[in-house]
Amino acid sequence: MNLDRPVAPDPYSLLPSVPSFTVTSSDVTDGETLPLRQVSAGAGGDDVSPQLSWSGFPADTQGFVVTCFDPDAPTPAGFWHWGVVNLPADTTELPSGAGALDAPLPGAAFAVRNDLGARGYAGAAPPPGDHPHRYYFAVHAIDVPALEVDEGTSLTVVSFNLVFHTLARAIITPVFSH
Repeated sequence: MNLDRPVAPDPYSLLPSVPSFTVTSSDVTDGETLPLRQVSAGAGGDDVSPQLSWSGFPADTQGFVVTCFDPDAPTPAGFWHWGVVNLPADTTELPSGAGALDAPLPGAAFAVRNDLGARGYAGAAPPPGDHPHRYYFAVHAIDVPALEVDEGTSLTVVSFNLVFHTLARAIITPVFSH
């Protein structure tokens, strides 16, 4: 199978511009290869979401949404790996493993469906031999305490709603290929 194709653009460069703030991780590094811990079990990993911490967001932030998106998946629409919505405004960190189905989340936060149809974190699993994929872990500071979505909402619909409620965004983008 031939997977030759252009590299997809930065997906957030295609949206209305918003200010940025800082996101860091003790598990992943921007531009560096994802550890196997954050890779799909089907690709030899552990399917564990990374630890994320954020700071410097706008003072009027009322909540947060955390997402993970791979624009390099061989589909016209990329691949959504993870989404947690309605994190309280005083939340500034998700621990490693917060993407597990049974992991406790702060306040009324909950996970929504990824592109596998599950509500947890789906680790990286690019096709063998494909070019390196980028995994955009984004923290969205929002202007409402909660998006009007439920656990069955797709991340594409969550992302659409974020266009209208994002005050600022922080992104860390590790890569993976095998």
